[in-house]
Amino acid sequence: MDTVTAYFDGASRGNPGPAAVGWVITADGAVLSEGQDRIGTATNNVAEYRALAAAIDAALAYGPTHLELRGDSQLIVRQMTGEYRTRDPTLAGLRAEVLGALEAVDGWAIRHVDRAGNARADALAAAALDG
Repeated sequence: MDTVTAYFDGASRGNPGPAAVGWVITADGAVLSEGQDRIGTATNNVAEYRALAAAIDAALAYGPTHLELRGDSQLIVRQMTGEYRTRDPTLAGLRAEVLGALEAVDGWAIRHVDRAGNARADALAAAALDG
């Protein structure tokens, strides 16, 4: 498979508080898989990075050469592109983990989408929290 798109969303009730992640993997307009997971206690930003990591892991199962990543967290998108520095040590470690995982593909891009554009991943993360 050439290009796979991964939508991701993390959620936290409280900051920090109970947290969860959701992701949707698509290719050529079709949903390949989706998932959700509770991740314990975390801040919203940690949950967003954990959702991104989970989405990448799920997407790599399809053997893509290119990944298109889509999330509704402007902070995560801007940190991943290098537009914002990642000063927080925990977030910097998660960013490094994600960048390491992305070495498995020839290319990748990340783009911010509004909440409506990320509705399914958001719903999955919320459902995991409601568990």
